[in-house]
Amino acid sequence: MVATVPEQRKRWMKIGLGLVIGKFLPPHHGHKLLIDTATEQSARVVVIVCGKPCDLIPGERRAAWLRDIHPHAEVMLIDDRYDAQDSRVWAENTLRWLGGAPDAVFTSEDYGERYAALMGSRHVLVDQARRRVPVSGTAVRGDPFVHWDFLEPPVQGWFAQRVCVLGAESTGTTTLAEALAHRLGTVWVPEFGREYSARKAARNEVHWHTEEFTAIAREQARREDAAACAANRVLVCDTNAFATVIWHRRYLGTHSPAVAEIARQGRCDLYLLTGDEIPFAQDGLRDGEHIRHEMHGWFEAELAAQPVPWRLLRGPHAQRLAEALRAVQELFRASAWQPPSAVS
Repeated sequence: MVATVPEQRKRWMKIGLGLVIGKFLPPHHGHKLLIDTATEQSARVVVIVCGKPCDLIPGERRAAWLRDIHPHAEVMLIDDRYDAQDSRVWAENTLRWLGGAPDAVFTSEDYGERYAALMGSRHVLVDQARRRVPVSGTAVRGDPFVHWDFLEPPVQGWFAQRVCVLGAESTGTTTLAEALAHRLGTVWVPEFGREYSARKAARNEVHWHTEEFTAIAREQARREDAAACAANRVLVCDTNAFATVIWHRRYLGTHSPAVAEIARQGRCDLYLLTGDEIPFAQDGLRDGEHIRHEMHGWFEAELAAQPVPWRLLRGPHAQRLAEALRAVQELFRASAWQPPSAVS
């Protein structure tokens, strides 16, 4: 396709190398505007992410997010150990990192003019007054849930509070998880182990192996991480790898260090344990009525021995749901944003 004259002129007028530099702690739509502007005006864009080991979010994670959000930009992570006020030091290091001077530096900060001039670069100031995108990294760190709509999905996934509903067989975990997600206006992650068990039963396989629980734990964690990016501040999980450790004990009678390691690497902000006082309901897959009460005790003991807050939910479904909503509200007590009340 032959480009029109205006399109050709736009290409000819593009800046060669555009640079965007910052902490991106975390990346937000203000940063996106900055990088998008650089991309529109430059033939090549380099984004430098400044990271320190003590940062709230690892630099590697922020760089990965930016590569995902801006696939056409080159993202470079550097060790941020320099005086933030010394533009000359930053300019000298930037020349070393890039192997030369950028044609233009895109910033929304006062330091940009001097920093660019020290490299002999043009400075492009973008939305310094924050009128187009009224947000800052400081504001997001202070209360990410209030500024939720200024964040891209992978960043939202990092901040989303993870609530896991777990319990022994036929104690209402799935019913509660789905209902809780509906009330919170968010997504939930079904239990992969049940899906796996159904396929196993269809093949008439009755014996379990540690490798199966390891695979279940990994896939549950993968699905959880993927779903977090679509969550509305809260992600509801119907079980997680922590629970898979207990299911391994249920079927194999032993502890699995491999499954426990997957659980250790996972994240949960609140556990909701469903009580076993309700009648056992057979659905064609369940086989643990004889051990349900004992298994419930295992859950209580393991939850009591770990640091994540948890609640035991008993009574009819409506009572459990109301108590679960109150527990979720506790997670947001420091935020100006609040989840739905337990009262309909």
